Amino acid sequence: MTLRIGNASGFYGDRFDALREMLTGGELDVLTGDYLAELTMLILGRDRLKDPGAGYARTFLRQLEDCLGLAQEQGVRIVTNAGGLNPAGLADAVRRLADRLGIPVRVAHVEGDDLTVAHPGSLAAHAYLGGFGIAECLRAGADIVVTGRVTDAALVTGPAAAHFGWRPEDFDRLAGAVVAGHVLECGTQATGGNYAFFADAGNGAGAGRDLCRPGFPLAELHEDGSCVITKHPGTGGFVDVGTVTAQLLYETGGARYAGPDVTARLDSVRLSQDGPDRVRIEGVRGEAPPPTLKVGRNRLGGFRNEVVFVLTGLDIEAKAALVREQMADALAKSPPSGVGWELVRTDRPDADTEETASALLRLVVRDRDQETVGRALTGAAVELALASYPGFHVLAPPGKGTPYGVFEDVYVPHGEVPHVAVLHDGRRIPVPPVQDTLVLQDLPEPALPEPYPAGGATRRAPLGLVAGARSGDKGGNANVGVWVRSEEAWRWLAHTLTVDTFRRLLPETAGLTVTRHVLRNLRALNFTVEGILGEGVAAQHRFDPQAKALGEWLRSRHLDIPEALL
Repeated sequence: MTLRIGNASGFYGDRFDALREMLTGGELDVLTGDYLAELTMLILGRDRLKDPGAGYARTFLRQLEDCLGLAQEQGVRIVTNAGGLNPAGLADAVRRLADRLGIPVRVAHVEGDDLTVAHPGSLAAHAYLGGFGIAECLRAGADIVVTGRVTDAALVTGPAAAHFGWRPEDFDRLAGAVVAGHVLECGTQATGGNYAFFADAGNGAGAGRDLCRPGFPLAELHEDGSCVITKHPGTGGFVDVGTVTAQLLYETGGARYAGPDVTARLDSVRLSQDGPDRVRIEGVRGEAPPPTLKVGRNRLGGFRNEVVFVLTGLDIEAKAALVREQMADALAKSPPSGVGWELVRTDRPDADTEETASALLRLVVRDRDQETVGRALTGAAVELALASYPGFHVLAPPGKGTPYGVFEDVYVPHGEVPHVAVLHDGRRIPVPPVQDTLVLQDLPEPALPEPYPAGGATRRAPLGLVAGARSGDKGGNANVGVWVRSEEAWRWLAHTLTVDTFRRLLPETAGLTVTRHVLRNLRALNFTVEGILGEGVAAQHRFDPQAKALGEWLRSRHLDIPEALL
C-alpha cells in the first residue's frame, strides 16, 4: 500500500501554477503546500495589525479558486499550513469559496499553536505542532486541512499517520515520514533547484534534464516509513541522490533532527538511486521527541536605515575612510544603538564599464527610535554630495527608518499547548500531548573513514570541484551542509574539512561557535554557525541575511586537493 504525497509550495510566493501542475501531472493522493517561514510569520503578523481578519497566505485562496474542482474530481486531499496566524479564518474563506463555486468540500483546520497572549511583547508567538491534529481531520473525512504553525514535515506525517494508522509510539515509521517531509518541504530544491552541481545536471541519472522549470517533488510513502522521492513524468529538473542529499542537509544540525512527533536520526538514513528520477529512502530510525515544543517568537526589534555609497575608480580605501570620517559627526549627534559599515569590493582594475570599476560602501543603522535612524541621519549623507570623495553618489535616495523584526525561539512543555483538530462538522477534538519523550542530547562523534592516502600530487583548487554544499538559516544561526559523491572523496573531506579549516576558509565565522556534525551514510559534514545572522533574517544583519549563499562561498574557496579527485 503506497501513499503518494506531493508538494506544490515551498514558501509564500512560490510558483503560482504549481498547484495545477501537480494536480494535472500525474497520480496523487495528497497534495501539500508549505507557505510558512520565520520571516513569513513576521509578515503575517504585520498584516494582522492592519486587519485582524488577515494573517493567512492569501495566495493559496487564489490558487484554490482555479484548482478546487480539479482536486475534488481526482479525489486529491489538500493539506496546507497557509493558515499562518489565522487558520480558522482561512478555513472559513475556503468554505465561502467552495460555496461560490458550487463545489461540495469538507474543510477542517488545526489550531492551538498561537501562544502570543502568553508572550507579551511578541507580534506573533507560535508553537510548532506535529502531524496528529492533521491526522484527526483526515480520519474524519476532511478534503482540505488548513493549519497554522506546524512543522514543515507535519504536512507529511499527518496524512501518513491517518492513512497507515500509525500511533504516536511508531517512532521509526514517523521518522521516515519526517525525512520524506523534509525533502518535500522546499519544493523544487529536491528536483534540481538551487543545486550545487547544476552545471552538470546531477552528473548521474538526471544528467541533461531541463533546469529552467523544475517540477515539484512527490514521495511514494510506504507503511514501514520508507519512501521513494520522485516527480511527475515529463516535468523539468531531476531527482538523484545528490539533490535529495542536498535537501536533507538544508537547515538541519546534528544527527538528531528533533520534532514534536519524533526525533529522526539523520545518521541512519540510507539513499539509493531507484531508477531515473527516483531515489529510495530507507533505514530511518526514530526516537521519542523532546519533552518540549519549540515556540517561534517574532517581535518588532526597532527601526533600521541604510545608505549605500558608490566608490569608483582609484583610491577606494581612502574614499571609504573619508566618508566614514565625515559621517562620524552625524552619527555622534544622536548615536544609533547599532552602526555597521561594510565595504564590498566589487571593483576591478582597468575596468571597461563604470559599474565594474565601482565598489560599494554600505552603512546600516538600527535603533528603537525611528527618528534616530531617520532623515536627520540620511540627510547628512545627502549633504556630502558636493563635499566628499570624487565621484560621490549613492544607490538610492535615503528615506526614513523602517521597522525590522527579530526572531527568537523558546521552548515549552507539550502539555502547555492546546493542540486541537477542528473537524469539518465543527467538532473539536483535543490532540493529547505525547507521553513518551527523550531529552535531546548530542551523539558521540562517529568513527571517521580511513584517511585518503598521503603523498600524491595535489592542486590548489576550489572546494566546489569536489564537494557540494547547501546552507540556510535558523534564527540568528546558519548551517552549511557539505557532501561528496564518492567514497574516495569522502575519505579526503572527512579528515580535511575540520572546524579550523572551515573557519580559515570563511573568515566571517572567526570568533563564532562552529560545530561539525558527521553524517557517514550521506558522505556529509554539517556545520552549524551560531550568531552569524545576528537577530535573524528580518533584521538584515549581513549581506546575505538568510545564509543562502554561505555554502557557495565555501565551495569557491581554494585549498590543496588531491589531483586524483579532480
